[in-house]
Amino acid sequence: MPNYDIQAVHQKVLDILLAVDQVCRQHHLRYYIIAGTLLGALRHKGFIPWDDDLDIGMPRKDYDLFMTHAKEWLPEHYEAINGQNDPEYPLSFAKIQDARTTLIERKHLKYTGGIYIDVFPLDGVPKNKLLQIWHFSRFAFYNKMLYFIFRDPYKHGKGPSSWVPLLARQLYTRPGLQKKLQDLMTRYDFDESEKVCDYDDGRKGILPKMIFGTPTPILFENKQVFGPQEPHIYLSNKYGDYMKIPPIEKQRQHNFHFLDLNKPYASQ
Repeated sequence: MPNYDIQAVHQKVLDILLAVDQVCRQHHLRYYIIAGTLLGALRHKGFIPWDDDLDIGMPRKDYDLFMTHAKEWLPEHYEAINGQNDPEYPLSFAKIQDARTTLIERKHLKYTGGIYIDVFPLDGVPKNKLLQIWHFSRFAFYNKMLYFIFRDPYKHGKGPSSWVPLLARQLYTRPGLQKKLQDLMTRYDFDESEKVCDYDDGRKGILPKMIFGTPTPILFENKQVFGPQEPHIYLSNKYGDYMKIPPIEKQRQHNFHFLDLNKPYASQ
C-alpha cells in the first residue's frame, strides 16, 4: 500500500499546473490537459481519486518556447527539466517539478527530483501507414535503449538479464539517445500535419490534429484550465468507454520509492 497522503500530492501538482497555466496565458502559449488528467476532469471533475499523475500536452513550438524561458517565467521554486537541459534525465518528454520537495519514483531508476507534472510535446506524424510503423518502431527502440542505460543493469541479478542494459551502455549515451529521439519526434511539424501524437502510446496515440484544435476552457478541481477542443473524441479514442469506473483491482496508485514533500531534493 502507498505510504503517503495522496491529497497532499494532489495539491502540490495542482499548484504546478496553475503556475504553468498562468505562464501560458501571459505568453499566449497553447497547452491541453490530456490523458488521465482530462479523464479525471470529465469523469470526476478533477483528479481521478486514486491517481496522482497530472499530464499536459503542448504543441512543439509552444513547448520549445516554454522550455527556453521557463526559468524566467515560472516561480523560482519550479523547474522545467528535459533531456536537453539535464544530461542525466531519462525521458523523452519534460517535467515541471517543485524543487522544494524530493521524489525518487523507483528503486532501480534513481533519478532524484521533486513532485512534478508531465509535459508532453505534441508533434506531427507521417501520413503513410508504413512510414508510421517505421517511425514509431525507431522511437520505441531508442526509448527502450534510453531506459536500459538509465536502469540499474543488475535489477534482476547479474545473469543474462543484465547483458542488454550493459550492452546499451557500450553503444549509446544518454545525450546521444536524447538527440536521436528529439530529431525523430520533430521531423514532422505539428502545425503542418494532419495527424499528431504525444508519443506516450506509440501509434495508438495518433489522432487528427482537429481533435486538439483550439485550447478550450475546462474545469479541473474548480479551476479553469485548458483541454482539447474535442475532449470526448480524444478520450473515446484513448480509453473507449471512459466514463465507466474500473474495478478496484485496476485502481492503481503510485508506490514511490522515496517521497518528502517538505525537503528540497537538492539538500538530500
